[in-house]
Amino acid sequence: MTDQTGQTRQTRRPTWTRAAAAAAVTAAALTTTATPSVAAPAETHRTAVTPSAAADVDYDTWQRDCRAVLDGALPYLKERIADSAPGEKPAIVLDVDNTSLETDFGFRYPQPANRPVLEVAEYAQEHGVALFFVTARPGIIGTPTEWNLAHAGYESSGLYVRGFLDLFKDVAVYKSEQRAEIESKGYTIIANVGNSATDLSGGHAERTYKLPDYDGQLS
Repeated sequence: MTDQTGQTRQTRRPTWTRAAAAAAVTAAALTTTATPSVAAPAETHRTAVTPSAAADVDYDTWQRDCRAVLDGALPYLKERIADSAPGEKPAIVLDVDNTSLETDFGFRYPQPANRPVLEVAEYAQEHGVALFFVTARPGIIGTPTEWNLAHAGYESSGLYVRGFLDLFKDVAVYKSEQRAEIESKGYTIIANVGNSATDLSGGHAERTYKLPDYDGQLS
């Protein structure tokens, strides 16, 4: 499958994992700490995925399904940003793998942006909304991940990766702690986008947007 830029698009490759990325590059670990707090419920937006679609995931299907979820994000952001209180610091939190970046559709580095997500992020960036990235990737690949996000077009206000002790935590707990840390810096998380329930559970966001993972077929 070939996209408009002439690059070959492939169906997902299950052999690509965060562990494989860790073996491919080495970098200084980026670690963060946070104190958990009581989470507020968030409104979640998602698209229905049929069993037939989940059985054989191809790039075009994934892009179409991602866009279906995010079709409602931009109108919401426009209204929410316009209604921001004076002095408010709005922020969006994004997962990395198969959310901000195309991870499971052919291994290459740097990984390109997931276009539907980047389009929402670009609007947010242009209107003063901070972008934070919270990923389960280990700290050893924090630096190349940060570079990859910038290369793909994201203007990051902060990247949260797992330090050594975080590797022993439940991923959902770890991610909600990082969102609580962002809030402790005075930000209001107006949207949280991810492709797994562990990206979104635990609150600390006004709205959440669940991208497809096809019953765990995408990392």
